[in-house]
Amino acid sequence: MTTKAKKKFRSTIAEAAHETASGLHRIGLLDAKTMREFDAACLTTIEPLTGKQILALREREGVSQGVFAHVLNVKPKLVSEWERGEKKPSGPSLKLLSLVKARGLEAII
Repeated sequence: MTTKAKKKFRSTIAEAAHETASGLHRIGLLDAKTMREFDAACLTTIEPLTGKQILALREREGVSQGVFAHVLNVKPKLVSEWERGEKKPSGPSLKLLSLVKARGLEAII
C-alpha cells in the first residue's frame, strides 16, 4: 500500500481547479503537458530568499533559530548561516521556506 504525499496548493481555489484538471487528465481530456502546466500554476512557487528575508520570516513566525531549524529539519548553525548570507537554502529546505513564507509555519508542522 502506498500513500500519496499531499500537495501544497496556493489556495483552496487552486486545489479545486487542480482536482478538476486531474480528473480531466485521468479520462484523457487533458494531455500530460497541460497537466504539468496546471501543476506549476497551482502549487506553491519556490523563489530564492535572501538572508534578510529568512530572518524576517523567522521573526514573523516568532520562533528562535533552534525552533526554526527543528521545524525545517536542519541544524541551527545552518539557519544562522542563511540569515547572515553565508549560505543559501536549496532543494527541500528552500521549498519548505517558500511554504512558510506563503502559508506560515503551521503549513509544515
